[in-house]
Amino acid sequence: MIAAPTELQATAAASPVAASYTELVLNELRKKRTTRIGLWCIGFLILLAICAPLVSLDQPVAWNEGEGWSFPFFGALFNRLLFENAIDVFFNLALVLSPLYVAAVVVARRRGVSGTRLVAALSLVHVVVFTAVVPAHLGPLENPLHRSRAIVEYRGRAETLTSAGHPPTALFPLHRYGYRETNPGESVNPPSRRHWLGTDTEGRDVLARMIYGTRISLTIGVIAVAIYVVIGVVLGALAGYFGGLVDGVISRLIEVMICFPSFFLILTLAAVVEERSIFHVMVIIGVTSWTGVARLIRAEFLKHKELEYTQAAIALGIPRRRIIFRHILPNAIAPVLVTATFGIASAILVESSLSFLGIGDLSVASWGETLNTGRLEGKPWLIFAPGLAIFFVVTVFNLVGEGLRDALDPKLRSR
Repeated sequence: MIAAPTELQATAAASPVAASYTELVLNELRKKRTTRIGLWCIGFLILLAICAPLVSLDQPVAWNEGEGWSFPFFGALFNRLLFENAIDVFFNLALVLSPLYVAAVVVARRRGVSGTRLVAALSLVHVVVFTAVVPAHLGPLENPLHRSRAIVEYRGRAETLTSAGHPPTALFPLHRYGYRETNPGESVNPPSRRHWLGTDTEGRDVLARMIYGTRISLTIGVIAVAIYVVIGVVLGALAGYFGGLVDGVISRLIEVMICFPSFFLILTLAAVVEERSIFHVMVIIGVTSWTGVARLIRAEFLKHKELEYTQAAIALGIPRRRIIFRHILPNAIAPVLVTATFGIASAILVESSLSFLGIGDLSVASWGETLNTGRLEGKPWLIFAPGLAIFFVVTVFNLVGEGLRDALDPKLRSR
């Protein structure tokens, strides 16, 4: 007897739908409270890095001297004398374009667009715009982007106008100090109402440098890890899939790299570079830390290339490149994701250590450089603030790494 259509629909609706692998991993991440806390903290750090100029900057968001409103804030975001580093330009651009990105997310969710595709598309758009903006920003000061006044002392003008009985109407960020603003007359001052975390030897506000240091730490972690993950995945995949001479050469290269203590190798390379920048630090960390990823991927490829789906792909005549990167790699990448999460915390520690030793990029607001200043001056507020910040960031990434490890391993998943 054939069941009626209504009975078939009821049966289909009552039967459980199998969740995808991604949904299973996300559900496991949500179950663990410490992982949820870590994810929320990372989200807060990213938001703080993007909105840093709204929290701490010496330029007003809006200004009115009686001749109409002006908005110097947007020009200040791309002022070379305020934000010279390309990392600041990247995050400032994200702040300016954030309303468009939020609108795109809302529209995409209503139309049912995949979250992964949306993130990839927005990231590509941001990188393209950033690539177009950076050459103009880092060009000569005669560039039209910098024809406006280099740095406008709005606070000094506000005090002058106020004393003359014509106070302006202004809206400043929460903390009216930039991380590059120096004041030798306030060198190494303790925390106060003006400087909530005190000042360093050059009179720079420590709180502002801590806030903008979030940008440096997150960028160092992500970019350095991305560099060594790409290197490790490519070399490990080639070694595991082809075996033989290719595996022998790559394995010996891995063994040679492991023979050298990684931190001392990083110190040596950093000392050789004459004009150090934050990008040199990223590359140095990336090219010296890929061996662990390569060994993981090699072991996974040695296992997966003997499985049925790989043998079937070979029998069908699918090109080797597609077998490696489209068939085997997606099934072997899970351990690398966990290693990368822990690697972000390690890269942040390495960058802070290099800055602490004085061989980092001194032009950026690095937590390690502030920590070293506190050690040399013997001032506790210059030690506790960056020390706690480094501890906090490393801890939250380790919490997320542990949660991701448990979620990706079926044997460790909660029942």
